[in-house]
Amino acid sequence: VQLQACGGGLVQAGGSLRLSCAASGLTFNGWTMGWFRQAPGKEREFVARIIWSGGWTYHADSVKGRFTISRDGAMNTVFLQMTNLKPEDTAVYYCAASHGSAGTRDEAYEYDYWGQGTQVTVSS
Repeated sequence: VQLQACGGGLVQAGGSLRLSCAASGLTFNGWTMGWFRQAPGKEREFVARIIWSGGWTYHADSVKGRFTISRDGAMNTVFLQMTNLKPEDTAVYYCAASHGSAGTRDEAYEYDYWGQGTQVTVSS
């Protein structure tokens, strides 16, 4: 299983970025894909998740209304569209895959595979 995340960068507050996570080696059905982030000196934080089959999504309160997780089955890719970015969104963003779809799956330990991370920096 490989997860390749990209799309990070430097953006001003109020700006937008779209992160991508290309996945391979998964059957996808029966998997949950998630995005997490980790700021310097802080623990890894849940951002959003999507159940591959069915497309149900859930977003953390801190990003609800600003970030949107989605997937493209043909491309085997998960996206995180981020709008109205704030300086506190600055972090390394990781995509992850969890085998299964039951439960909340908002904790890092619930995920089996991780991408390499992509840096998002929001300037004020």
